[in-house]
Amino acid sequence: MPKVTVNNAPGAVPPLPFFSQAVISNNTVYVSGSVGCDNDHNIVGGIHQQTRAALDNMKAVLEGAGSDLDHVLKVNVYLSNIARDFEAFNEIYLEYFDNPERRPARTLIGVAALPLGAFVEAECIAELARND
Repeated sequence: MPKVTVNNAPGAVPPLPFFSQAVISNNTVYVSGSVGCDNDHNIVGGIHQQTRAALDNMKAVLEGAGSDLDHVLKVNVYLSNIARDFEAFNEIYLEYFDNPERRPARTLIGVAALPLGAFVEAECIAELARND
């Protein structure tokens, strides 16, 4: 399967001109990092709102690429203030990945800064959903 880019996933924040929302290759979806922003790339609220916005966007991109949260294999998360936001992030994250049997592998890293002054950024790798 040739590489396919996803740039217009319904319901997702439009990508900045520097990258694609996702790339599909060999039945795997690679979703670019999402920060907690609105469609005009304005950061929304605090860590709870930003986490929801980032994960909602990731979900929309996955669905636009033919996958979903149940097919996520790995999530990478970046927090600009890990000491302050770790618990709050995890509280919201578990709303999206609530089934312990289906939870993906995850890395969470504290960073000095994120694009647009965001508190959180999340990216993932997923399998394409199959119609079995």
